[in-house]
Amino acid sequence: MDPEELGAWLRLLETPGVGRESVRRLLAAFGSPQAVIAADAGARREVVGAAQANALVDEPEGLAALHAATLAWLQQVDAAAPRSVIPLGDARYPAALLNSPDPPLMLYAQGRVELLQSDSIAIVGSRHPTAQGAANAGAFARELSRAGLTIVSGMALGVDAAAHAGALDGAASTIAVVGTGLDRVYPRRHLALAHRIAQHGLIVSEYALGTPPLATHFPQRNRIIAGLSRGTLVVEAAVQSGSLITARLANEAGREVFAIPGSIHSPQARGCHVLLRQGAKLVETAQDVLEELRPTVARDTPAAAVGPPSDTDPLLDALGFDPVTLDALAARTGLGAAALSARLLGLELDGLVARLPGQLFQRVAGR
Repeated sequence: MDPEELGAWLRLLETPGVGRESVRRLLAAFGSPQAVIAADAGARREVVGAAQANALVDEPEGLAALHAATLAWLQQVDAAAPRSVIPLGDARYPAALLNSPDPPLMLYAQGRVELLQSDSIAIVGSRHPTAQGAANAGAFARELSRAGLTIVSGMALGVDAAAHAGALDGAASTIAVVGTGLDRVYPRRHLALAHRIAQHGLIVSEYALGTPPLATHFPQRNRIIAGLSRGTLVVEAAVQSGSLITARLANEAGREVFAIPGSIHSPQARGCHVLLRQGAKLVETAQDVLEELRPTVARDTPAAAVGPPSDTDPLLDALGFDPVTLDALAARTGLGAAALSARLLGLELDGLVARLPGQLFQRVAGR
């Protein structure tokens, strides 16, 4: 994109009070962002309201600095993680997103832009998952990526991070849709993860450089996650959560919604159970997702089941899959507290058991 076109796009997108819908109408009427800016306010008022038309008369404060910063960001050479801006009408703009109800007008991208055209599935869930939930997110993402589905998520704490990390182990990799400018990483603890995704996957945002992590941006980001994907898999979620917003947006866009059931005692499973009652497809393995979506990409290897090992320690059988207290385990097994604690510590070190707050223990499947 040449500097003049970029400047026109930024003027349209960053002028307060204009909004995406008005910009779409102006582009349809005038053909290009340069033509919209060049038109007089009277001509624009014939297409949109007076307030929107008049807002574009004067360049907003700070636009020149943003334009210069964006050009400088684009010109920084990083062969492993190339940078680009992809507006509507660009051949690289993802067809799936274009066919969603509210596509962004321009994407900032860093990494493998070709992933925008791939078959993909969103994996979302709680920022505070159980140990089992995080393990499920990573395992499903890994198997689906190896089977040819690019994993889309929001690079948030918890399930999102586990899904991105798992997907990076597969050839189809991952797309992170973030709610900040691409010159920022949020949360900061994901700096190393963001670097890996930029080099081996793709990070995208509709927000200009310098945009901080505002709370209102994340529900907006969720519509892009849903729009990019053929379906959305919710791993764990509370009833009031952004993950359920993503699932609703996916359903409204005519995409599939999947949910993994959990313990009836876990607050993090209740959102999934709500989705299942509303008609989401219950899945227990990655193969369940693949059979439903039937991606067009070739699958060289079948996806493995994500579930408990066939040969288990008797203590694991006694644990079951719900969080349980030490006293309850002692009653189930007949073991004394000291012997039980020692056995649990060994299983915890092997990654088969997680210690939860409140002196609870939970079996971790799929390890």
